[in-house]
Amino acid sequence: MPRAAQPSSLGLRRIELIDGLSPERLDALARQCAWRNYEAGQRIISRNAVERDVYFLVSGQVRITTYSESGRQVTFRDMSAGEVFGEMAGLDEMPRSADVIALDAVLIACMPAAAFHHLLNDEPQLATRMLRRLASMVRKLTQRVIDLSTLGVQNRIHAELLRLAREAGIDDNKARIDPAPKHADIASQVSTNREQVTRELSALAKAGIVAKGNAGVLVVRDVRQLEKMVKEVGHGA
Repeated sequence: MPRAAQPSSLGLRRIELIDGLSPERLDALARQCAWRNYEAGQRIISRNAVERDVYFLVSGQVRITTYSESGRQVTFRDMSAGEVFGEMAGLDEMPRSADVIALDAVLIACMPAAAFHHLLNDEPQLATRMLRRLASMVRKLTQRVIDLSTLGVQNRIHAELLRLAREAGIDDNKARIDPAPKHADIASQVSTNREQVTRELSALAKAGIVAKGNAGVLVVRDVRQLEKMVKEVGHGA
């Protein structure tokens, strides 16, 4: 079970969606929320649950994921502090579409759906941000469907490594992904199995494109080559 925490308007200042609200409004919002601490591995949301609350991720990381009938995990994305999740059920009043799991120690401000609706109605700039956020989600999911439909397993692994490298930051054609992603996590992102990811990473290491760094870091040694491999397949080469 999650542990209760004290309301904090200071914590809400970290949430991108509501950035710019007055301190007084943030104080009021903090009091409307239930504040909860979760430990790594705890389930925050269960797929098909009927509760509608919207979650502000004040600290920590969570994973948006689900499982097929055969038990295969499918990961949609990981989220870090400052983001919002659970808004889909809060907006359309349908059951939850995915599970949300804490990846480390997490602090969440949990807002009732009715209060979230009032917030968007009262603050038009927040409603606009939410629309842009939903549009961005559609674009990303569209690209993912295209990748899953048109790319082979190896190419999907390359594309995921490139995404992680760009998120980590590229310097002099290199990127340090810290911590190195677990093979099972990459597999759940690209709809394959851990063994296939292990084989492909070994092949990339032999080609000099990736290497294991110190203290559990994965180093992409040749980002341009990885980009070329992804681009060529994307263009049908």
